[in-house]
Amino acid sequence: MASPDHTGSVTRNGAHAAPAGSAAASAEPGGAGAASLDAGSISARLDRLPATRSIWKLVVLLSLGFFFELYDLLYSGYIAPGLVKSGLLTATTHGLFGSTGVASFIAALFSGLFIGTIACGFLADRFGRRAVFTYSLLWYTVANVIMAFQETATGLNVWRFIAGIGIGVELVTIGTYISELVPKQIRGRAFACEQAVGFTAVPVVAFLSFLLVPRTLFGLDGWRWVVLIGAHGALFVWWIRRALPESPRWLAQQGRVAEADRVMTQLEAKVRREYGRELPPPAPAVPVAPRGSFRDMWVPPYRSRTLMMTIFNIFQTVGFYGFANWVPTLLIKQGITITTSLMYSSVIALAAPLGPVIGLFIGDRFERKTVIVVMAGVNIVCGLWFSQASGAVLLVSLGVCLTLAGNIISYSFHAYQAELFPTSIRARAVGFVYSWSRFSAIFTAFLIAEVLKQFGTAGVFVFIAGAMLIVMLAIGLMGPRTKGLELEKISQ
Repeated sequence: MASPDHTGSVTRNGAHAAPAGSAAASAEPGGAGAASLDAGSISARLDRLPATRSIWKLVVLLSLGFFFELYDLLYSGYIAPGLVKSGLLTATTHGLFGSTGVASFIAALFSGLFIGTIACGFLADRFGRRAVFTYSLLWYTVANVIMAFQETATGLNVWRFIAGIGIGVELVTIGTYISELVPKQIRGRAFACEQAVGFTAVPVVAFLSFLLVPRTLFGLDGWRWVVLIGAHGALFVWWIRRALPESPRWLAQQGRVAEADRVMTQLEAKVRREYGRELPPPAPAVPVAPRGSFRDMWVPPYRSRTLMMTIFNIFQTVGFYGFANWVPTLLIKQGITITTSLMYSSVIALAAPLGPVIGLFIGDRFERKTVIVVMAGVNIVCGLWFSQASGAVLLVSLGVCLTLAGNIISYSFHAYQAELFPTSIRARAVGFVYSWSRFSAIFTAFLIAEVLKQFGTAGVFVFIAGAMLIVMLAIGLMGPRTKGLELEKISQ
């Protein structure tokens, strides 16, 4: 890639060079300022690309990885009745933090997720988005296969914890990867597509659980088959990896500008053929921050964003997983049989991909912070109503509304938190703030089990409503606007 010529002219690749006298122009050749502007030029070239088939293909490939991740993340609630039926776990715990109940199984997962996100989020910033995306998927797939053959509660929980570490790293990496590979005008829709593809895993795992959990096939309990079927993600990962380039933004930020230019040149050639005419010129390059560190999250403007997203993630988990992981159990508590509760859960789960599909139409029309606040309000209303409902149609309808609201929040905040931090610390910062949702979920599982035992379904949804009110206040009062802005401008 040609370096800026310091005259304000346009470089060979079409990016505007810095005018003479600017901070970037005055940098020594090959110094931090020049590298910063080169990285900014790569970002400008990417943001001007039309959203052609090649761009959406990258999003869909990453979304397939997200499908297998969500399958593994969300099967806990659906196989829980089978774990109880097999005698490995109990529906409730003898004490608040007992290790033999369903709550301990869920808590083991989220303990692993917490470690994976808070302690390992830096891996994608250090080794690249592509490599970490691949190896974290293989990590949790292997762990789940081993878990499927455990015969004790301790074995289940240990291997669920180990799988959770890999899933946590993958969660951080996919969101970072997508935000950096797509042009600014489709970021919201790209995350909606990722979530729409990913959340098709919910009806799949719900339907498989309905078919398999009550049965034993070839000497194996049905819940074990549900887990093993999800392990097929490993068969796809190398195929997906071959078709994915490394993030050009990450390469440029690491000083590997020639590699970033090569990735961009290949992508531009594909897009130009599909677009049918010359690409629009890039906007003037915005200098990109050099490599970052943990302390960079605690200087303005990132300090308030870090605090806001930490508060948000602690409490959004209560609403999302408080319902998603406990649907069959909550229905059973209402007097519905295991088989019928799994059937209701399967119908409710069909709505899971619809929330993100709605996002394909509204993802870049409305501010993401506004969507999060409104959907949190819907969650409160429908949850409290669900706790008082008894008829099958009403229960399923409210369950669908809760699922839609939760999944619209999900795609919105995954896009939002990836936008709030610069490339130099994006994976690390997203990992840190997102880790608190995993930490919260560790205790949420036990707290919901205790609230369910003491106060029933109504108590669970009052607990959830309080958490979602805090979500509304945190994002509504502290959240910046991001719609349609370049990542580099949001980071200024």
